[in-house]
Amino acid sequence: MSNAQKQAVRNYRSRLGEKGLARFEVLGRDSDRNLIRALARRLAEDSAEARHLRATLSQAMAGEPPRKGGILAALRRSPLVDADLDLTRPRDEGRKVDL
Repeated sequence: MSNAQKQAVRNYRSRLGEKGLARFEVLGRDSDRNLIRALARRLAEDSAEARHLRATLSQAMAGEPPRKGGILAALRRSPLVDADLDLTRPRDEGRKVDL
């Protein structure tokens, strides 16, 4: 590699480092190539979805049991939280049957 190419690679990696990213190589099955690339792209984002994915993967890889309150947290994230729904049911005694 020429000095110009080495300098370009060094600058590129420096810019990645400023963004908090690093370039690295992994080994895996050829059939998983697209999956791993998509996962890496998603994890490189700075979004709530990336944080959730990162936490889920970390938990799955650690093999730890899920934290308490997970269902409650999911219900609180529901789009129906502030919806004004009437969930009352009419009280019906049923029909009279002559036995």
